[in-house]
Amino acid sequence: MINNSIDIMRMIVFFDLPTITVKNKRDYVRFRKFLIKDGFDMIQWSVYCRIIAGKDSEESHFKRIKDNLPPEGSVRCLTVTEKQYASIEILVGKPKRQEIKVGGTQLLLF
Repeated sequence: MINNSIDIMRMIVFFDLPTITVKNKRDYVRFRKFLIKDGFDMIQWSVYCRIIAGKDSEESHFKRIKDNLPPEGSVRCLTVTEKQYASIEILVGKPKRQEIKVGGTQLLLF
């Protein structure tokens, strides 16, 4: 039996980049713009997230991130299932509009 369901997951990118020199700042802006252009949304400072559909999508986005890494700093990437992502506890602040669930089986597309 073929499983036609697509695994919906979240890819989260965490980064800490130096912004001391003009080149550092350019690298920071270039990396941030790349993430936004690639469909990531900022969930808090230096933490970006996007929905991905399956392992193939994860691999292609991961390769694109690796191809656009800044030369200095720290960048980490984590992929979790939608169920795991939904278990995030917000300790201070409110969820962003993109994070609010529409319904049990619906996704908010943005």
